[in-house]
Amino acid sequence: MSATIKDIARKTGVAASTVSRVLTNKGSGYSSATAEKVRIAAKELGYKKNQAAVELVKQRSNVIATVVSSVKTSFAGQIIDGIQTEATKHGLNLIIIYSNSADPVEQKRALLTAIERPVRGILLLSIALSPDNLALLQESQIPFCFLSIGFNDKRFPFISSDDREIGYQATKLLLAKGHRQIGLAAIDKYPYTGRLRLEGYRKALKEANVTPKKEWVQLGDYSYAAGQTAMRAYGTKTKLTAVIAGSDESAVGILNQARNLGLKVPEDLSIVSIDGTEICEMVQPQLTSVSQEFYKMGIEGVERLEETIAGTNAESQKQVYTPISIVERESVKDVSKRAD
Repeated sequence: MSATIKDIARKTGVAASTVSRVLTNKGSGYSSATAEKVRIAAKELGYKKNQAAVELVKQRSNVIATVVSSVKTSFAGQIIDGIQTEATKHGLNLIIIYSNSADPVEQKRALLTAIERPVRGILLLSIALSPDNLALLQESQIPFCFLSIGFNDKRFPFISSDDREIGYQATKLLLAKGHRQIGLAAIDKYPYTGRLRLEGYRKALKEANVTPKKEWVQLGDYSYAAGQTAMRAYGTKTKLTAVIAGSDESAVGILNQARNLGLKVPEDLSIVSIDGTEICEMVQPQLTSVSQEFYKMGIEGVERLEETIAGTNAESQKQVYTPISIVERESVKDVSKRAD
């Protein structure tokens, strides 16, 4: 069996995407020393180009790779539906690759799975890549766009809700209903999503002259289990009157665990969920939510890739926030009449 690009990458310690660029004479993103090392290794290993693969790469690929976080949340399905709908309109096919969003090794594996294929573009769903993996993605020179996650760095295009605004609006809603002891549960500790929502939460409380206690914020991974864990940590001694859940799944975990503790929703505890998927209407009481336009993110993600490839995507349009909305259902009680 003849040597492959991966064999050369292992021998040289050079990324497979860089090896590929060297062997196809794409003259950017690597040094002359790296190029020499790759060519020597290729010769020693007896590497021969797969001409059929080379010809395929030169053609106009009709495949979009979508890298999806393996964290179990319900909104990814809506984004993928939007991607699939818009991809079909453009005559494109879709491959889906799952990755542990917090593990750099798993992130790299998922990225290489996409990069080593002749894909037209890469969409990344709610994944906070490590610095090395961000560099790997850029080095690939494949058009990409992040969905449902935002960045301060202008180099990385995204389509997302404004997570700081989400945290702010969810907290403002509860404050307007008279709540002053408000928890924030099941958010991650990593940059971007969780920290931005925490900033919005703190900003709203500060404006209302409310100082949050440390135990009011419970970290997690947005899952159902994270919601349960957060509610167990709150127990009945924190005296919270309301909780903002990091996702619909975690909101259901909070709801069910609250019942196990003998609390009634919303009589004893109000819950606001973040996401607003169909799960909010599948439980009793139905969950009030800060709802996001996930389907639209998927559609606009494909449009963004096509604009980038065509060279029509303006620099000012690289980072876009989609609208959010408050959908009031049954899980929030107005306690303003008895508030101090």
